[in-house]
Amino acid sequence: MGFNCGIVGLPNVGKSTLFNALTSTAAAEAANYPFCTIEPNVGRVGVPDPRLDKLAAIAKSAKTIPTQLEFVDIAGLVRGASKGEGLGNQFLANIREVDAIVHVLRCFEDTDITHVEGSIGPVRDAETVETELMLSDLDSLEKRVLPLSKKAKNGDKEAKAQVDLMEKVLAVLREGKPARTAKIDKEEAEAFKQLQLLTGKPVLYVCNVEEASAGTGNSFSQAVAEMAKAQGAASVVISAAIEAELSQLSAEDKLDYLQSLGLEEPGLNRVIRAGYGLLNLITFFTVGPKEARAWTVRKGAKAPEAAGVIHTDFERGFIKAETIDYDSYVALGGEAGAKEAGKMRMEGKEYVVQDGDIFHFRFNV
Repeated sequence: MGFNCGIVGLPNVGKSTLFNALTSTAAAEAANYPFCTIEPNVGRVGVPDPRLDKLAAIAKSAKTIPTQLEFVDIAGLVRGASKGEGLGNQFLANIREVDAIVHVLRCFEDTDITHVEGSIGPVRDAETVETELMLSDLDSLEKRVLPLSKKAKNGDKEAKAQVDLMEKVLAVLREGKPARTAKIDKEEAEAFKQLQLLTGKPVLYVCNVEEASAGTGNSFSQAVAEMAKAQGAASVVISAAIEAELSQLSAEDKLDYLQSLGLEEPGLNRVIRAGYGLLNLITFFTVGPKEARAWTVRKGAKAPEAAGVIHTDFERGFIKAETIDYDSYVALGGEAGAKEAGKMRMEGKEYVVQDGDIFHFRFNV
């Protein structure tokens, strides 16, 4: 799979409660004191997609397997984390390799749960954490750019290109802006990703509100939404308390509980879908009597790359992809109906995968 999101935030904002609910486990201890998550917790969750259930019903598939996202939960950060305060940089290292950052913000009042800053201020908290991530990136780059500069002066072209990129990013970091605001050329995109900068990753703000505001949000979450919009980031409103309760219930009881709260679906579904969208991912399907399965691929991927998600041999020996679009498959009652109506296409190596495509790959190794 290989797509993952790192969960960050100050202590006591609901990070570990959210993680527990996401993974439906108690792997991350949720407690009312800072640093209760001592080791990074990693969990995989299925991406909710009603299309998969519909395809499985049509094909009478014995099993239904959703595509997955991975979430990495780390200890709460505090002001000064980049300089070693709290549990410091050791935890920042755990999320350098993730694809996106999920930033949990406390958007509720509760005198029983202490706040490390002494008051509720999600926009301020976001800026605190972002500053620590920027300082960590600045320190990381400054340490790496010096030895590379020496190589560049000695005529190493690759080192020169790396130094030029790093200097471009260092300039914005020194201005107090995240690395993702640097103007990166297309040919530099992959090298920029390889720098593994915390503020170079896309961000999803998760507003943890009180139960009564789970459906509509509140003034705190509205302020976060405005901040996110200004940054070109995304935001989602959830109540971690509700999600924790839901994670303990059966499917039938979950539905009753949601209806009693006037909610259509768990907030976690929105978090997962938003994370999926943040990573610029799309879904394709393989469907048959044994299983209906969803797979993840980056938007813009071509058919052989999608085949490689299933097995490297499929990509290596790719010949053609028998392809049916989702709407045709459903409208025509499955593969046989789609084929009869001329809606099954044979696509080659240059075909760009569309969200919802149903594939059967032909390959020869």
